[in-house]
Amino acid sequence: MLVLSRRIGESVVIGGGSPEAVTITVLEVRGDVVRIGIDAPRSVAVHRAELLAELADANADAASPPEAAVASLSEALRSRT
Repeated sequence: MLVLSRRIGESVVIGGGSPEAVTITVLEVRGDVVRIGIDAPRSVAVHRAELLAELADANADAASPPEAAVASLSEALRSRT
């Protein structure tokens, strides 16, 4: 991980020479909260890490039905035959 110090108004460019370059700019610092601006092409997805983790957990939960639901479905299928 690259760690940089930046002041308000300063930027970091990722992928500098390419058309897919992303620019991250420090907009404001208030106590322990830092506001950043991200300038990226539409083809580059930008997401907050905590939301991606939450989405992954929700998807895992949705893909794993509860034991009771599986047992109930199994019983229903057995009773049809």
